[in-house]
Amino acid sequence: MSQTPPYLVGLVGTGVTPSLTPAMHMAEARALGLDYVYRTIDLTTLGLAPDQLPDILAWARRLGFDALNVTHPCKRLVLEYLDRVDPLAQALGSVNTVLFTDEGLVGHNTDTTGFETAFRTGLPRASVDDVTLLGAGGAGSAVADALLRVGTRRLSVVDIDAERAEELAADLARRHAVEVRHATTDALPDLLASASGLVHCTPTGMKEHPGMLFSPDLLRPELWVADIVYRPLDTALLRAARDAGCATLDGGSMAVHQAVDAFRLITGHQPDPARMIRHFHDLVAPHPVPA
Repeated sequence: MSQTPPYLVGLVGTGVTPSLTPAMHMAEARALGLDYVYRTIDLTTLGLAPDQLPDILAWARRLGFDALNVTHPCKRLVLEYLDRVDPLAQALGSVNTVLFTDEGLVGHNTDTTGFETAFRTGLPRASVDDVTLLGAGGAGSAVADALLRVGTRRLSVVDIDAERAEELAADLARRHAVEVRHATTDALPDLLASASGLVHCTPTGMKEHPGMLFSPDLLRPELWVADIVYRPLDTALLRAARDAGCATLDGGSMAVHQAVDAFRLITGHQPDPARMIRHFHDLVAPHPVPA
């Protein structure tokens, strides 16, 4: 085992007890010879409210935590309690990794870098001339920025909440010199008829929210489809996309690559992405979800 000090890391959010993130981090730490303890801080289980986040941060610091991963509903709330925020995370208005440093609490967003890496490696030849993003929440914001960084020329932000779609589209257009449109789900038939790709960023498809948000008849072989849902990996959307002849990218790759980036930030050590992907698949294999 390494002579480096042990790391203490936590995951803060609601319903995080079943998360695979702690197991992914600790397995990679063992492979690298690091002492690494990762614990969930489940607001639901502990009976805590999101507005108690300042107390949670102070408590974690007193207990000697080195870092926290932050998920729903705290990714935006945490910003006002940080001493410094990485420029990309600041632009997104969302933080999922908080480092406890001598200079204070520092926030980063590895959701966006994780999707960027997942896309570049998983769909390296995919056209990004015209991409439709379904879901304008926190995850959608991170994915949208990544899509524009990989060269998307026209992005359509779609959400059931028209105001939320409009706000994200306006923010993206301010920061990127590309065409960004917004629409509600009623516009999907027209958008997907000409789009080169679709990224799905809503909870639909999870075990608790099965199904898909539109008719599979809208899918066509020329369209690539990415889904950020990873439990299950094989969502109804991805099955329909494969049946239609689409190239696909499942949510496991983003889940792993955001963990890769967070692990690097926390420890300063370079993890092995391929090894983390193998371990991730070992973790999800015992938990298939019936079609």
